[in-house]
Amino acid sequence: MLRDKMMRIMEYVNSQEAEREELVHAVALALLTRKNLFVLGDTGQSKSHAVSLFCRQIRDAKMFLTVMSKQTDQEQLFGRLDLSSVIPGNVSQRVLDRDPGYAQLKEQLEGQLACCRQSPNDLTALKAAAQTQQKMEILRKCLSEWYGGRPEYITTGKIPESHICFLDELFKANDGLLNSLLLALNERQYVNEGVVVSIPVVSFFSASNEIPNFNHPEERILKPLYDRFDLKVHTRYVQSKAKRMEILQRKQDISPQEPFDGAITMQELVFMQDEVRQITLPQSINELWDNILCELRKKEIHVSDRTYFNYSELVKAEAWLQGRDQVLPEDMGILIHCLWNQPKEIPVVEKVIRDVTEDPMGDQIREILSQAYGYFDAFQSESDQNKALVQLRKNLLGCYDQAVALKDSLPDDSSAQTAIHGLIDTLENLSQKAYGQSNFTYVPFEELKILQTA
Repeated sequence: MLRDKMMRIMEYVNSQEAEREELVHAVALALLTRKNLFVLGDTGQSKSHAVSLFCRQIRDAKMFLTVMSKQTDQEQLFGRLDLSSVIPGNVSQRVLDRDPGYAQLKEQLEGQLACCRQSPNDLTALKAAAQTQQKMEILRKCLSEWYGGRPEYITTGKIPESHICFLDELFKANDGLLNSLLLALNERQYVNEGVVVSIPVVSFFSASNEIPNFNHPEERILKPLYDRFDLKVHTRYVQSKAKRMEILQRKQDISPQEPFDGAITMQELVFMQDEVRQITLPQSINELWDNILCELRKKEIHVSDRTYFNYSELVKAEAWLQGRDQVLPEDMGILIHCLWNQPKEIPVVEKVIRDVTEDPMGDQIREILSQAYGYFDAFQSESDQNKALVQLRKNLLGCYDQAVALKDSLPDDSSAQTAIHGLIDTLENLSQKAYGQSNFTYVPFEELKILQTA
């Protein structure tokens, strides 16, 4: 199974690193959802190594790695202009390589030259090579007439030809690169001489030991760049002595290490991404997500619309990694990686997610119960309870309808179903108690609903 292959890679990288399980998990989520990951942590925490080690297990993936600085320019990231493409009467090597006729003649010439080297005195082979070279020159001139004046860029080994990009210390990039980086990170495109070109990048990764101060005028411009990273992980130095000793011993072991044989291909990664998209996401999960958003806003934690509207792929990927075909509330725990902006917010976000997902209907159940007891207390205070029962029955039936709506919004195997059934029982008990204090015969809510529609 494809999932088993991904889990093997995660296990392997975790076996080579100490206390980087959270980071490794986030890298897997990023690759499965084509999202970007930012790693925050002090220097020397093996952040870049863990990400690179994971990505190297995708055999045919082209990787681009660089350390950003104020001196980094667009050519270093996206390629440089091929001067031969703008010389009048000339054509770039890239155009020649793409032309099938020229490629065929080139291959033919190589064979003829090989014959000339083996038999230097064979004039027949030499004449044949000269004729082929003349044909190539004629074709080259024709191509230059057709393609002349169209600038071409040499992008070999750069972002436009890469599947995975690691831009270390991204926030040290100069202002001139920002627009190009924003487009690449968000749209997987860059602009080449006014022409928008798509790039094959699956995920962008970056690491830094600090987050820009977005309140500072000079660093405020970096905030959109920071927001383009869907996932964030905060690493720390290794805390466990046992883990430190394990890594020390491995690094000091001079015996040959067994190579890892569980690498995957880019095609397999695409198939994994397709499987993730097929995971079912119930409407109840969207409701929980919106509850999380509202709670975070109450605590003045910023969540962008980009994050809010694009969360589903992440929880689907988590459900896939857990071996399920449907998202459950417990899968929402990984959303911690896309909700904090500063490390100090992490505990707050964790608590909000935990409170909402572990007791997903708690607030709504308590609100319905509060309404029901309020209606019952009002009934108790009335002197004419026969008359008051009519209004109480109407109010409790409204509470019952809310409870049934909650019940129907959740899967049958949801842990919240038990609590909602308890709520319905409580509403029935209050109704039955009120009937007992009047001269009316008790009628359950379900029968009342039938009578209303009859």
